[in-house]
Amino acid sequence: MSENPDHVVDLEVDQSASHQTVRSVTRALDIMGQFTNGSNRPRSISEIVEASGLAKTTVLRLLFTLETEGLLASTSRGYVPGPGLWRWAFAANQAWELPPQAREVMKELVAAEQETVNLYIRRGRTRICVAQEESPLPLRHVVRIGDQLPLTSGASSKILLSQSDPSIVESLYAEAHPGAPTLESLLADIEQVRTLGFAVSHGEREQGLSAVGAPVRSAHGQVVAALTFSGPTVRFTDDRVPGLASTLADAAEAMSKLGIDHPLRANT
Repeated sequence: MSENPDHVVDLEVDQSASHQTVRSVTRALDIMGQFTNGSNRPRSISEIVEASGLAKTTVLRLLFTLETEGLLASTSRGYVPGPGLWRWAFAANQAWELPPQAREVMKELVAAEQETVNLYIRRGRTRICVAQEESPLPLRHVVRIGDQLPLTSGASSKILLSQSDPSIVESLYAEAHPGAPTLESLLADIEQVRTLGFAVSHGEREQGLSAVGAPVRSAHGQVVAALTFSGPTVRFTDDRVPGLASTLADAAEAMSKLGIDHPLRANT
């Protein structure tokens, strides 16, 4: 084994994580995460070092490995995502692309209510958007497919946590962002999901943004995804929300009957 201290640290198992993780892999993924914020501009080594908080020697070693594997590419202006990501993107698309029937359900929802429709799944301590149909209205809410968002706010989070023990929710809340609802409010809203079958949020993740969500379930009744309407709060009035919730609940039930699970495939 190399006597380089950085090398030894990189191979250690990170005991501080809720599950054991290989630190070098986590660090490499953190670097890759710097290229997923919607900006396609190259990033210099100094920018990557500053954002990662790692020693420059460690970053250089990780960059070399990522470039060797084709996940990053070095240009005269800095590093950019590499061509090797295409095969990963293709594999992810094949695994998580919605079946045509489910996509049609989402399109029908947009046609009926003119609001953006998203489908979220839970991944560890976050929720990920795996499908979206945009509202045709000029003022609308849009996220990117693959975006990871906090589990401590938003209608979809309440749906995805609706079968979790309060202790799990409390653990997640330790990492809540400043604008998140109080823990007591979040727990009460999750309990309401169990009673009413839907969730509502107003300005919890982003001011002026509202959402309504309903659960998509497996054949065994487990919540596997959250189907949501989202848009400007001015359109999600108290008298409109019940109708949106009812429409979503019917659509979510239809998607559940397709047998959608992880990955999101319909049983044939």
